[in-house]
Amino acid sequence: MAKRQTQYVCQSCGRTTPAYMGRCPRCNEFDTMVEQVVESETATKGRRSPGSLTSRPVRLHEVETDGLDRLALPVQEFSRVLGGGLVPGSLILVGGDPGIGKSTLLLEIAGLAANLHGPVLYVSGEESARQIKMRAERLKMDAHDLFLVTETNLRAILDHITEVRPIMAIIDSIQTTYDDSLNSSAGSVTQVRESASRFQELAKQSGVVIVLVGHVTKEGAIAGPRVLEHIVDTVLYLEGDPFHRYRLLRSVKNRFGATSEVGVFEMVEQGMVEVLNPSEAFLAERQANSPGSAIAVTLEGTRPLLVEVQALASATTFTNPRRTPVGIDLNRLLLLTAVLTRRVHIPLHDKDVFVNVIGGLQISEPAADLGVALAIASSVKDRPVHADMAFFGEVGLSGELRAVSQLEPRLKEAAKLGFKRCLIPRTRQMNAAAMPPGLEIITCRTLQEAVDLALVR
Repeated sequence: MAKRQTQYVCQSCGRTTPAYMGRCPRCNEFDTMVEQVVESETATKGRRSPGSLTSRPVRLHEVETDGLDRLALPVQEFSRVLGGGLVPGSLILVGGDPGIGKSTLLLEIAGLAANLHGPVLYVSGEESARQIKMRAERLKMDAHDLFLVTETNLRAILDHITEVRPIMAIIDSIQTTYDDSLNSSAGSVTQVRESASRFQELAKQSGVVIVLVGHVTKEGAIAGPRVLEHIVDTVLYLEGDPFHRYRLLRSVKNRFGATSEVGVFEMVEQGMVEVLNPSEAFLAERQANSPGSAIAVTLEGTRPLLVEVQALASATTFTNPRRTPVGIDLNRLLLLTAVLTRRVHIPLHDKDVFVNVIGGLQISEPAADLGVALAIASSVKDRPVHADMAFFGEVGLSGELRAVSQLEPRLKEAAKLGFKRCLIPRTRQMNAAAMPPGLEIITCRTLQEAVDLALVR
């Protein structure tokens, strides 16, 4: 009989060590090492020997592609993030903070897919069938081919999928699923990895679309740890401020479409409603001719978005003034305040600077630099920005404006929302034929020129 062996696995990064360590040497997290029993020899007797292969290499032109067309969904925002619809046999991971709306959104998608394409199985390990039924009634769903089951045992779930033969199965959540042949508890790295691998094998063999719901840790990563993201085909994050009604479904990995694609939803009493024109929604409450406000044209995936950036600069009595960003990176705000002070000669050493992106959006693109800088300058000078003007461009340390990509889609989005002028960097050659009619293009080389042209005199 083989001797019982144990190892310790980090629940944050998956690093294994033979002995317990208070701090993981890879991710430097404390108290994340959990004991795991190494698989014994008796557990490996049923595995295939090297000579018992069941797969066979085939030539490229012999591979059949029939039946692999995407399953279309009437929810355009969800289909956009996936790259055009559900791909048969794909494994999708959806993560997000607790209460952000993952279960609500996926229940709506399950009902629509059941009505259009066939049976859908919703497996819940956290809620009873009655609770899901109450949510479905609140959402006013009418899906006769939507099957519900409350189960956490992996083998039972696989049997249910084989019996029902759905076109899509939703597992809510992967952290509650366990394999009784393993000695570790549900939610551990071993259980999550084994469950995801079994679901992947079933999806590829049967063509069922399997959606896994993953919990998110306090750092914002999917708990488990990132072994899930390596196994699945698509990773989606549902983001948003719980105090705002808008939610962003962001794709961070997609083998069947573009990454960093974003879908916008609005949380209402009837559930998650897609926002087909997010730029208009984000600017609906904008107060024109207000100092400290500017419209930045940013890009989320392949979609241009117009967002309102608000800034407030107020005098401080402290030695070190505060820099408080909401929706942008702190280091980016520090860079812009330094450029404004040194290159544009706007004194900020004695002022607290607060920057907020309206709508709960998180902007990481450098193209929003110009809008943020002009909002700060407008607040300091107490002069509003022209109400019919939008901005995009990266700000360099020398105060120069640098060009950004996807110029034409940004300008078309600004023109569609009624803006008459758009201030952009001068360093890019523009195609005059591709410019939208009725939109005046103003080019600048430096941030100083942009401040002089953008602020109302």
